Amino acid sequence: PTRPGSVSAAGADSAVLERWLNEALKALDGRWSDVVSRSFLLSCDCAHGLHPNYMSKHQAQHQPILGKGIVIKSNSNQRYATTPILAQMLRKVGEVSKVPLQEFVVRNDCPCGSTIGPLLSAQLGIRTVDVGAPQWAMHSCRESAHQDDVQALRDLCKGFFQSFRSVDSSTKTL
Repeated sequence: PTRPGSVSAAGADSAVLERWLNEALKALDGRWSDVVSRSFLLSCDCAHGLHPNYMSKHQAQHQPILGKGIVIKSNSNQRYATTPILAQMLRKVGEVSKVPLQEFVVRNDCPCGSTIGPLLSAQLGIRTVDVGAPQWAMHSCRESAHQDDVQALRDLCKGFFQSFRSVDSSTKTL
């Protein structure tokens, strides 16, 4: 299943982003393959924070706390686009940027939503990590988040643009 709105003429599962990127590259005399091989996408959404009334919904090792930093989201079925190597690269960015990061992996016996990250990663071939600020009551009329996490997400994005090139060049992959 895809996100609502993703399967539309201008949604994440459409050809529009790739078309826009190709047009921008033409204007800059760039080649798609060169740009994609150097690109990295931060799929910024929200994450399920540990809610005191529903603590059993989280694994003991993966309990994102509101106010304690941005969450790197992983799922073995690729409902999130994050892979171990890409998560490690983002951890380095977080370390350099002094932004606290947390981990979230959905329990095996719980269903998992998704983001546009896997769609864009598959369509464009761009390395992607799904991240988000933790919150309670996602998709309800009483969503709650911590203001420090909003600032942390801003700082992570800023740090990403400032330090990713050096992190990428120093990361060894097979």
